[in-house]
Amino acid sequence: MRAVLVVNPQATATTPGGRDVLAHALASQVKLDVVETEHRGHAMAVARAAAADGIGLVVAHGGDGTVNEVVNGLLADTDGRPGQFDSVPMLGVVPGGSANVFARALGLPRDPVEATHVLLRALEGGHGRQVGLGRAGERWFTFNAGMGWDADVVAEVEQRRGKQTGPSLYLRTAVSCYLRHPRGRTSLTVRLPGEEPVEVRTAFVSNTAPWSYLGARPVQLNTECSFDTGLGLFALTSLGLPTVLRHVGQALRKRARHRGGRLLRHDDLAIVSITAKEQVNLQVDGDLVGQRRHVEFVSVPRALTVVS
Repeated sequence: MRAVLVVNPQATATTPGGRDVLAHALASQVKLDVVETEHRGHAMAVARAAAADGIGLVVAHGGDGTVNEVVNGLLADTDGRPGQFDSVPMLGVVPGGSANVFARALGLPRDPVEATHVLLRALEGGHGRQVGLGRAGERWFTFNAGMGWDADVVAEVEQRRGKQTGPSLYLRTAVSCYLRHPRGRTSLTVRLPGEEPVEVRTAFVSNTAPWSYLGARPVQLNTECSFDTGLGLFALTSLGLPTVLRHVGQALRKRARHRGGRLLRHDDLAIVSITAKEQVNLQVDGDLVGQRRHVEFVSVPRALTVVS
């Protein structure tokens, strides 16, 4: 099998030594090319070229942003159409970032060496898992997307790219973004098939559970969501302090059960449409995509085969 290893050398947990060990191990089972990314969008371009060239496997070694780029490159020429995915290369993941939400949701070890062993055993045994993905407009996402508060946090963190990212930075940024928009945040209108529109203040869309991690602790919004179901929607109609504190506390519990009159929550949705009164930030898999006024979030079952 021909394979490409895509390495983000700037990711938190990637090192030249780890890259070499991974490449050497993979080369024992596949005909391997190794590419280190040099700029944003590079991993997407490499994965798209690999798909066009008939490569059998693309392995992403980096954080969730690297994985997202690789996924978008692999699926770039399918246009989300059913029946187009069988010809797409398989995806392998060796975590190298700080959160690694997608890899952890798949049950992969956080340690890159242990994850490499899992990948090699799966390749040797021919084990692959089909996973459903989400689309936010033209952009694929693997575990979550959002408009509103969480996207504002991502946008703020991206402005501090020179700093070490981690749970404390995201937590501080979430608090500062909340305090800067106590009353003036743009409202969002959520539309679901067969239901009346609902006005909300922030909206989180999940493709699996947990929604994310705060260090080792999972952040739970739609606990029934998985790679085998549709999308989960978690939206708040108010960002008043009592509402926010209640749901933050519930999200960090082991058995999260969100309740409250200000909550709009659904599981297993095929499509979610969200419209803003003005341009707002959109994030997918923890990366800022840009600003949008309208986004359709669509569930795509069995979109990709992951070696695991």
